[in-house]
Amino acid sequence: MDSAAELRFREFVTARSPALMGLAYLLTAGDQHASEDLVQSSLVRALGQWEKIEAPEAYVKRVMYNQHVSLWRRAWRRHETSVAELPEKGADDGTRPVELRLALREAMAKLTRRQRAMLVLRYYEDLPEDEIARLMGCSIGTVRSTTHRSLAKLRSADLRELTR
Repeated sequence: MDSAAELRFREFVTARSPALMGLAYLLTAGDQHASEDLVQSSLVRALGQWEKIEAPEAYVKRVMYNQHVSLWRRAWRRHETSVAELPEKGADDGTRPVELRLALREAMAKLTRRQRAMLVLRYYEDLPEDEIARLMGCSIGTVRSTTHRSLAKLRSADLRELTR
């Protein structure tokens, strides 16, 4: 790789790392270490192909989705994040948004990797169903049914009490 390509890669990493970390954080259900690993391994793959890549961000995101789905397809056991119980609710002390974020993170962690990936692609990345189907290697009907079941599972989580 020549020095100009290396400079372009460094500039891309500097400029887009925060956004890529945000996406990875959502894909991994809030696991900071897994998010960092996902971004880093995706950037390493992109580096090997850097001079051939026309749309770097799209390429890196696709690599992230594919790696995330590959992890999901493997029969690795799932690691769960342990958190302390939330304290009793007192007066409005400003902790409500934090409680809601923690509850949502816990609910998202109960979804499968595939369910999380489809929700992130559909509602965070705002991709159309046909693009999600292409990225995930499944039919549009599978995208629709998986998204529907994932949302139903999130709705059944006890988040109602925290949103009042």
